[in-house]
Amino acid sequence: MAKADPIFANPFRPGAGHIPPYLAGREIERDEFARLLRQDVILENMILTGLRGVGKTVLLETFKPIAQSAGWLWVGADLSEAATISEDALATRLITDLSIVSSAFSMDVVRDPRLLQRESVTASQPLDYVTLAEHFNTTPGLVSDKLRSVLELVWSNIPRNGQRGIIFAYDEAQNLADHSAKDQYPLSLLLETFQSIQKKDIPFMLVLTGLPTLFPKLVEARTYAERMFRVVFLERLAEAASKEAILKPITETNCPIRFSDESVEIICRISGGYPYFIQFICREVFDLFIQKTEVGKPRVVPVDEIVRKLDTDFFSGRWARATDRQRQLLWVIAQLPNCESEFTAQEVVERSRLAEFKSFSPSHVNQMLATLSEAGLIYKNRRGKYSFAVPLLSGFINRQGPPAY
Repeated sequence: MAKADPIFANPFRPGAGHIPPYLAGREIERDEFARLLRQDVILENMILTGLRGVGKTVLLETFKPIAQSAGWLWVGADLSEAATISEDALATRLITDLSIVSSAFSMDVVRDPRLLQRESVTASQPLDYVTLAEHFNTTPGLVSDKLRSVLELVWSNIPRNGQRGIIFAYDEAQNLADHSAKDQYPLSLLLETFQSIQKKDIPFMLVLTGLPTLFPKLVEARTYAERMFRVVFLERLAEAASKEAILKPITETNCPIRFSDESVEIICRISGGYPYFIQFICREVFDLFIQKTEVGKPRVVPVDEIVRKLDTDFFSGRWARATDRQRQLLWVIAQLPNCESEFTAQEVVERSRLAEFKSFSPSHVNQMLATLSEAGLIYKNRRGKYSFAVPLLSGFINRQGPPAY
């Protein structure tokens, strides 16, 4: 084989939210989003949910051109904890994002003739942030009244020449929460505002992405949220789609490197079909194969070294946040045969009796699972069962060995 061109860029991108060179296996989800775009009256919004590393943020980004080509305007950002700490903060987030697209439009305003010293005239005023913020601040009522009024103002001044509506797309929406102790209800504000707007046939649609804790939180805040959303749970990629994600970036270019069938099988196995892991592993293998080709050495996937690097870069930071007792509980969970799907608190209690350290009582397990859920390591679904919130976490835990007694 000819010497590889060292300037050929590695096509794989394992960064958080980075668009991969080829998006494999998400046709059903994109078709479902396209279906929602065809709604004349918004009856269903969308939630994209799944474990970390499954490609939620990337898929959301691919929705944007689909929506825009169908005549929808696109508004969105990440929902940081700062943006969801209060009702006013959330309203500011929405108005700020909305003003980016609404500033292209204007509204007619009547100037006071007493100030102009002549007859009243109609002038055009852009719907920029200053205008929207002023309208918000001068509208009487609660924050929800003010926010609804801003949204209605914008829609009443958008020309109907091909504009179907506005998509409000927010990533990391699991950060949304009501704070009853502080009398702040930003999550409820979001749901109430969009339900009210949509009942008036204003085509503003929510698209939220987040961890699996998101949807139960929405329903807990407002029971009607269950009827507001079409929930799409992103699973790991099937084997065929995983192979496409591995091979397409290098077979459809003038790439000097090729992965053998054996290498592809190994990458599929290590990654478990999770898109982030595929990108991470492929990037490491690609760089290694380039180096080995240049010096004429055989190209073999170094499984142990890649797994060790993945442990350090992806898992270790999350593991470090757990206390010693929490690590014991997580190790017990990792011994369950169904640990990578769903498990119950009772199963954890029973399995802990086989451990060499002190077992866990039912109340203790429930308390610790709630704490681990807040830490983003465990989540509880609406069927009263639990799952790891981090893909392939059980393998990492078992590689650490039994925790200290």
